[in-house]
Amino acid sequence: MSTLRIANGRLIDPVSGLDETGDLLITDGRIAKIGTDLSHEPYDALIQADGLVVAPGLVDIHVHFRDPGFTYKEDIRTGAAAAAAGGFTTVITMANTKPPVDSPELVQYVLEEGKKTSIRVLPTATITKGMLGKELTDMQALAQAGAVGFTDDGVPICDEALVIEAMKQATALHVPLSFHEEDPLFIQNPGVHHGKVSKQLGLEGAYAAAEYVLSARDAMLALTTGASVNIQHISSKEAVSIVAQAKALGADVHAEATPHHFSLTEDAVLEHGTLAKMNPPLRTEVDRQAIIAGLADNTIEYIATDHAPHSKEEKEREFTKAPSGIIGLETSLPLGITNLVRPGHLTLAQLLRKMSYNPLQLYHLDGGTLEPGTRADLVLFDPEEIQTFTSYASKASNSPFTGQPLYGKVHYTICEGKVVYQA
Repeated sequence: MSTLRIANGRLIDPVSGLDETGDLLITDGRIAKIGTDLSHEPYDALIQADGLVVAPGLVDIHVHFRDPGFTYKEDIRTGAAAAAAGGFTTVITMANTKPPVDSPELVQYVLEEGKKTSIRVLPTATITKGMLGKELTDMQALAQAGAVGFTDDGVPICDEALVIEAMKQATALHVPLSFHEEDPLFIQNPGVHHGKVSKQLGLEGAYAAAEYVLSARDAMLALTTGASVNIQHISSKEAVSIVAQAKALGADVHAEATPHHFSLTEDAVLEHGTLAKMNPPLRTEVDRQAIIAGLADNTIEYIATDHAPHSKEEKEREFTKAPSGIIGLETSLPLGITNLVRPGHLTLAQLLRKMSYNPLQLYHLDGGTLEPGTRADLVLFDPEEIQTFTSYASKASNSPFTGQPLYGKVHYTICEGKVVYQA
């Protein structure tokens, strides 16, 4: 049994409120002790953390690792490497692979491949068979196989009766449902907001109503059924307001925001082209500010990347033929520091809570704190160090943030007491 001492770091625990310079001891994959000076304690290895924040490892509840079926874009091994480079120790994979994760065998496949990586990789399964929106999967069998939740992310579920039944089953299983809220009735051209930019491109685009109509439906169905529901990659001011109202009514409704939706607007499409094409699309400055306000008042509890790798060739197609989505695991923390913490919208502790403890709570998972006895999943980073991304650990490089100076650099990622990334 070996002991790792992390010395003289700025210890931030977003749960207890701890924010002080000190030491941390890790033994047998667990946090053993924290204190202002543990140099007298025996240890086998040492990390000098002067100038670094020591915080719970980051958690991303929305990643696409493209495995099985699209491994030329990403696979579970390279996705996990990108996650570790970004400070993430736990990720929740989406189920829209090829074939979709709608069988116990595929849930087990993702789990087994995840065990071969250096971080914790946990799968969701689809709500509907084949993601066709017509028939529910065997949710009980999928949960028993290890699915931590259910989502048809990438495709909205338009059949209201099916959604109600899914909510009832998920409630009985005590697992969350995550919804991609884009009603196809309000989308002519996906990936760009219906507004000034889409008009310049000669496209009709995707109306904000596509998101808030389905968000309102599912928020109220969650209130009716008691289901735990997560509104994925929220993008519009109306949807933020709907989530706030649903919470006020007592619904178990939550929301996640991506770094690109709190950092960029539709104008990025004119500058970056397909590298700023995603579903739901980047919207207006009013929407961006509403997302930031929702993060600040805790209407939006989670920051999730929607890490969506694509090949260079795919993203170089003309706008209407290129796939939607960008990578995000390695730039997520720097974007949060640069665009939320430094302008004063969130404290560093609040940002870290939305990127560690809160998402773990949605899935009833342990961790997210520096309390002794908990999993030794940690990220060590310098919030003042500027870095410019020119390459990535991911197989893909489809990001509008390449070449942009950002504050915050990850120096170490530690998962269950083991250093899994070092800059």
